[in-house]
Amino acid sequence: MIIHYSMFSEETNMEIRLAGVREIPGMIDLLRQVGEVHHRIRPDLFRSGAQKYNVADLEALLKDPQRPIFAAVEEGKLLGYCFCIIEEVKDNPVLMDDKTLYIDDLCVDETIRGKHVGMALYEYTKEYARSVGCRSVTLNVWCGNDSAMAFYEKRGLTPRKIYMEERL
Repeated sequence: MIIHYSMFSEETNMEIRLAGVREIPGMIDLLRQVGEVHHRIRPDLFRSGAQKYNVADLEALLKDPQRPIFAAVEEGKLLGYCFCIIEEVKDNPVLMDDKTLYIDDLCVDETIRGKHVGMALYEYTKEYARSVGCRSVTLNVWCGNDSAMAFYEKRGLTPRKIYMEERL
């Protein structure tokens, strides 16, 4: 199911909607920003200048109904995105049947953070999740990404599980 409305911010005339191929150049820029955040936090794991997806990957993702990407756009400029994955558990011998919207990546352009674009993207994503029958929204945050952790905690998210490591 697709939500057939756009959400506008009173202050900015921002539209939030499903992303299209016209957003790919902006997505590439934001993916690089995310990559640099991760590199600063864990340079032992993340390469500088790297990005998670290339143009071909993004073109394929945009066609996948199980992986919606939402775009916050103002006057044709991509302000932020939210990459999602619809995850379902059915007939698992241990886990209950469940449908979740996993946020694979949410990014707002570093030049406009603090202007509530991320909040609007997250709220839009939550409404979409409800509309397609998801019971919850999930995501991962890297330890050390304190601003992201604070953002999600302020939205009401709480830890579900903790992934731990011991460096050798």
